[in-house]
Amino acid sequence: MSDAELVLRSTRVITPEGTRAASVAVAAGTITAVLPYDAPVPESARLEDLGDHVLLPGLVDTHVHVNDPGRTEWEGFWTATRAAAAGGITTLVDMPLNSLPPTTTVAHLRTKQQVAADKAHIDVGFWGGALPDNIKDLRPLHEAGVFGFKAFLSPSGVDEFPHLERDPLARTMAEIAAFDGLLIVHAEDPHLLASAPQQPGPRYADFLASRPRDAEDTAIAQLIREAKALDARVHVLHLSSSDALPMIAEARAEGVRLTVETCPHYLTLTAEEVPDGASEFKCCPPIREAANQDLLWQALADGTIDCVVTDHSPSTADLKTDDFATAWGGISGLQLSLAAVWTEARGRGHGLEDVVRWMSARTSELVGLDDRKGAIAAGRDADFAVLAPDETFTVDPAALQHRNHVTAYAGKTLYGVVKSTWLRGQCIVADGEFTEPKGRLLTRQQ
Repeated sequence: MSDAELVLRSTRVITPEGTRAASVAVAAGTITAVLPYDAPVPESARLEDLGDHVLLPGLVDTHVHVNDPGRTEWEGFWTATRAAAAGGITTLVDMPLNSLPPTTTVAHLRTKQQVAADKAHIDVGFWGGALPDNIKDLRPLHEAGVFGFKAFLSPSGVDEFPHLERDPLARTMAEIAAFDGLLIVHAEDPHLLASAPQQPGPRYADFLASRPRDAEDTAIAQLIREAKALDARVHVLHLSSSDALPMIAEARAEGVRLTVETCPHYLTLTAEEVPDGASEFKCCPPIREAANQDLLWQALADGTIDCVVTDHSPSTADLKTDDFATAWGGISGLQLSLAAVWTEARGRGHGLEDVVRWMSARTSELVGLDDRKGAIAAGRDADFAVLAPDETFTVDPAALQHRNHVTAYAGKTLYGVVKSTWLRGQCIVADGEFTEPKGRLLTRQQ
């Protein structure tokens, strides 16, 4: 520890080997050693004694819609990354749509990076977009450092990001497989959505019927067939249908290179509790029934689902009308994701080590950052969240850092108070006080 500049000491440090009392040495923004709790601290190092608060690796959220530039009244890098930092997230990967321009060419990526550069309170990377007409742009985007490519199999909700029908999907997947890139997919079948009952109005039951599980299941089956034929890497975004789990498990057992995520709102909210007209709960695919939720938790526990990400997809409050058919679909969850998942996880017998695996280790692995992020281990970035896991708070929308204070968690009492968040050994927020932005722009490891 002789070269340490900072030592963080806690009786509960979550490491890849388990939770233990430890002292974590940091130099030049990197973890240099994880040592016994009572290891002597060099005179040159500053000691941060965290007592019994839990020291865990900063979370890595690989599914965030920042919407900046172009729809900055919905969200922006300054506000989104502050919300993330307040919730213990130290790295996010931004989705390619809802900003203008979308991240579908190298020039558009450069525009996004320029906007983010001086506003990011945490580290930020970028997904590219796969459209019917931009196959020629995929390899250049890959070489420019995007972490993979987002595609929709059904309409995205914005005209500038059209979805892929069957043939364009096959061509796109073949191109991305040729350079062993990663295709991440919003998997709902457009034909089954079009044939589902469409009843506008405030009743959540009508909205749920309009986004049936079959639409997810059919689209995922198509992805599996294509991925198997091409030996392609494919990631299913925001899984909500538990009916798809058996085919996912079977495909993985057969060697299909398939990974799957779900989201806090599918794990903590249920269709039965959504009030009519409360479109802050609207997202696509939708929040489903409690019995479905139980099966998602089982799939997390057995590894069929790899990770948990927010799909933070905000909008201005006026777009959250009381008509579920026309209201903007998206849950704002950056600041609350850790507490929401931990609250439900502890009630189901899971520990913080599980939460860290789902929300930090496996998300880092998904995007190839697991040599730098996702664990408290020597050689990793000194990114941390300090958590009081047994303390509770009641969600006050006005206290949230994201731009529009709309949340499906309003009034809920959650376990897990983030006391401070650290980025490369620097405290970036503590007790609600933020530093100036210190985040870096990340690219895929070449």
